[in-house]
Amino acid sequence: MKINVIDKSGKKVEELEVSKEVFGADRNEVLIHEVAVALNNNQRQGTKSTLLMSEVRGHKKKPYRLKGTGNARQGTTKGPQFTGGGVVFAPKPRDFSTKINQKKKAAAFVSAISAKLADAELLVIKDLKLKEAKTKLVADMIEKLKLENKSVMFVNPYDVEFIRAVNNIPSAAVTTGEQLSVMDIVNHRVLVLSVDAVKTIEKQYGGAK
Repeated sequence: MKINVIDKSGKKVEELEVSKEVFGADRNEVLIHEVAVALNNNQRQGTKSTLLMSEVRGHKKKPYRLKGTGNARQGTTKGPQFTGGGVVFAPKPRDFSTKINQKKKAAAFVSAISAKLADAELLVIKDLKLKEAKTKLVADMIEKLKLENKSVMFVNPYDVEFIRAVNNIPSAAVTTGEQLSVMDIVNHRVLVLSVDAVKTIEKQYGGAK
């Protein structure tokens, strides 16, 4: 299959033959969601910890007598209704990690990136090299491509100058073809890939089913 290749102004300059295996896969929303949730879970630290009533330091002696004070009965100051008391259903450290096999992960990736192409939310640019590391050059490119007010993920071989230029734009991010993940695809409205990045992705996921 062929896709259009544009320059930084949005003008078509050529066509690129790409793998249908990678960029023409069937859309599988259920699989994409499953993998995205698993990847999101794997980023959770699970280090929250607060004290239960039984873990709060102190004694269980009644703070005052049950009758005659005008207050509600209280058996201990370690209860959750008191400042410094224990927490009801207190969160404890836990492992949120979700196991996901590589084949399923790869299948979700090609499904997600194919869906982006089918929805016209994937652009391929001849190259993303800049004359100098200036944010204005990237901002101008985003404007010419009519991507203002859209979250954009640039995918390009590692380039320090390009990374520095993109980092100052809140709605844009940059990664490499090797590091692009299902979460990156799902969390950004538009993908902008350089031709080199397309070739890297094809090489990495060409065998995905």
